[in-house]
Formats: sequence, structure tokens, C-alpha cells
Amino acid sequence: MKSQGWNVRIFKREQRSLFGEILDWMLTPLLLLWPISLALTWLVAQGLANKPFDRALIYNVQALAQQIRPGPGNRVEFSLPQPASELLRADETDLVYYQVRGGRGEHLSGDRDLPAPPADAAQGSSYEVHIRDDEMRGLEVRVAYTWIRLDAESQQPALVQVAETREKRSVLAAEIIKGVMLPQFALLPLAVLLVWLALVRGIKPLSELEERIRARKPDDLSPLDDKAVPMEVAPLVVSVNDLLERLKDSIVTQKRFLADAAHQLKTPLAGLRMQADLAQRSGSSEEDLKKSLQQIGRASVQATHTVNQLLSLARAEGGGTNLPLQSCDMVSLASEVLQDCLPRAMDKGLDLGYEGVEPGTPGAQVQGNPTLLKEMVRNLVENAIHYTPSTPERQGVITVRVLVDPYSKALVMQVEDNGPGIPLPERELVFQPFYRALGTNVDGSGLGLPIVREIAQQHGASVSVDAAHLGQASPGACFTLRFGQT
Repeated sequence: MKSQGWNVRIFKREQRSLFGEILDWMLTPLLLLWPISLALTWLVAQGLANKPFDRALIYNVQALAQQIRPGPGNRVEFSLPQPASELLRADETDLVYYQVRGGRGEHLSGDRDLPAPPADAAQGSSYEVHIRDDEMRGLEVRVAYTWIRLDAESQQPALVQVAETREKRSVLAAEIIKGVMLPQFALLPLAVLLVWLALVRGIKPLSELEERIRARKPDDLSPLDDKAVPMEVAPLVVSVNDLLERLKDSIVTQKRFLADAAHQLKTPLAGLRMQADLAQRSGSSEEDLKKSLQQIGRASVQATHTVNQLLSLARAEGGGTNLPLQSCDMVSLASEVLQDCLPRAMDKGLDLGYEGVEPGTPGAQVQGNPTLLKEMVRNLVENAIHYTPSTPERQGVITVRVLVDPYSKALVMQVEDNGPGIPLPERELVFQPFYRALGTNVDGSGLGLPIVREIAQQHGASVSVDAAHLGQASPGACFTLRFGQT
């Protein structure tokens, strides 16, 4: 176990640094492009170094070509004065070679072993100078050559070549490289420093935002100023403000809920204590003791029901995202709830029944949590049982329906009763926690319908209430759940 702990610490991924990532993405291309810049600079330097020395080679070839004269028998003659020959080879750095060949390939002057132009090289017009790279006695040389036709009868032109080693060119190219790259060596650290300072300056607003958030009091949920941050950070600040607003609403709701819950539990608990005190009085008769015990029982039942409803509401508010979803047959769930509630309905003399499609009917299934959905249906049915009176003259009737709309294929569930109904102004208020309709003379926690709405919203359903029998003395209530819409 100890070694596993060490492995976790060793391979634990370090937290990413936004500053470091930006710096990496800015400096990495710079460091990768720098060698490419060196190579390109070297190529450019080679071209620049070749140009002046190539011109000198061309001039020498043209000067030698002027010394070729026509001779007897279609032959050519070449004569180079000694001073000119010495001047041609007077180079302190590089070795200079030259060669003159006649029309038949015979050697006229210069170095015999100077390589000839490639066989596929175009001869071009007379006196047109060409440049090539070649090798002479193991040394790389730059060669300028031209073909010369003295008259139209000449079948083969004469060849004049001048070659020079590349030492001066390499020295000049190296000087160009130094002149270009040495400043870059000095500028590269400066560029890195400037990038570093720019990043420090660029992320400073984030540090200031962090300081403002840290300086806040724990109970300060006011929105952050999204105008004092950069444009790129503004969406993050807006999202944080939205989160703060929702958190503020949640805290307000929780505080109100706790206050209401404490108020609701205070009454039955106070009744329990009072009845217990009455039962403990000296001189109480057996009849008084029984009445106190009955009151204690009713108060405990009321307190238990309120606590259960509070737990159900808490589970409904937090269970939609935590509990797994599955395909639920609403007809089967409704049947289970009706079987559970039937004894209580019979005790009150109520007619509790079901109308609608059969179990397994296509379209009667929803994706949801069966526990929450069953709790939702149970609250609707128990609410109807609780508020629907039943007398020998007029029996209370409660009907649960599960229907599938033939046009929209939407699933609809209804719980209908023939009780006193809910006045129109109060039909939206009854879905608020701890609200109870006036004039019913029935005790309740006021939490059943809020639980129904919360579970319905989590399952993408809407809930509404209407009069079941318009125009009658007891219009009743019809609660409708329509799945597939929010």
C-alpha cells in the first residue's frame, strides 16, 4: 500500500500553467524557425558571395577568348603574353586554372587536366559565357567557360575555360553569415525577455481579478465587474456572475425553505409537548389521559408526514442528476400507487379507480427515475384523497388516467377528483412550498404539489390544474401531467 501511494505521487499530473503554455507556444516556433533562418541565410550568402567573383571569372574568360586567332588549315591559334599569364594567376587566396582547346579538341594552352564541360551541356552562341561547379585536383572549383566559332566553316568551336577555387567565396559567405547572425544572437535573448515581460503584463488583469475575488467577504455574492477585465476574459466573468446569481437564488431559497420548515415543524412539536405536559398533570382522569395520548398521536403523525414530505422534496430537488434513468411504464407505476393508496381511500369511502391505456402500450413509457416518478404520482393521488370529501349522499370519486395523444404521441397523466376544487387565482400558488388553499378546513404540509412540480420539471414534463366539472357546486380538480415539454 505504501508503494502504491508513492506511485500516485510520482505520476500525478502537475497543474497546467497558462503563462507557461503561452510562453511555450510563442518561444517554440521562434526557436524552431531560427535554424531554418540560418540555413536560408547561408544559401543567400552563397549566392551573394558568388556574384562578384563570377563576374571576374567571366571577364577572364572573355579576355582569353580575345586571344584566339584563326590559323592555317581551319585551325585556331592562341597566344597569351607572359605578363597576362602571370596576372591571371596572381591570386593570394585561391588557385586559378585555365584551359584553351581547339575545334578538334587539341590542347592549346593552360592546364590539361581541367575537366571539360558535361557532354549534354548546351554550347550556345559564340562568346556566351556559362558558369558551373566542378572539381579540380580534389578541390571544389567554380568554372566559367565559353565556346568560340571564328568562322562559319568551323565545324567544332574552340573552348576557353577559367576555374577558380572557392576559398574567397567561402570567406565572403562566412562574413555575410556573421554579419547577419551575430546580431540575431544578441536579439534572441532580448526577444525572449520582451515576450516574457509582455506575457507578465498581459496576464496582469487575471491576477488583479484574482485579488478582487480573494478580497471579497464570504457572504458577498454581488456580480463581478465585467467591464474592468479584457475582452477575452469577459465571457468567463459573465459565467461566474451567472453562477453567483444562481448560487444567491439557491441560498435564498434554502433559507426560506428552512425558515418555513422550522415554522411548520414548530406547531406539531409544540402540540406534542403541551399534550405531554397535560398528561403528566396530577389529578388527571383516565379519560383526560386518553385524549392527551390521542392528540399526541395525531401531532406525531402530522410531524412525521411533514418530515417525510421535506425529505421527498429534498430528494426530488437533488435526485434528478444523481440517480440513474431508465425506461418507466407510467401505467405500471400508477397501478402500484393505486394499490398502495386503496386502503386509505376505502377508509374515507372514496371511489378510487383507473382509466386509460393498458400496461406496455407503446408511448406509455418515459425515461426517468422510477422512485421519483412513483413519488410524484403518489403525491397527486394522496393530495386528492386528502382534500376530497365523501358522504353517503355524495360519494367522493378519484380517477387516475394515463393516455397517449394519438396526434402528438405525447404521454398525458391525469388525477381527477370531485372535491371542492381550487379557485382560479390560487391554481399557480398551490405549487409553492407550504402554501395551502384557504377554506378547505383540512390540515396538510403544503409540500405535496411542490414535490410534483419539481419531479415533473426534472423529467421534462409540465403540470397544470383545472376544474374537473365546471359549473357544479363542487367543481373538483384535474391535475394534468404532460410529458415531452418543459
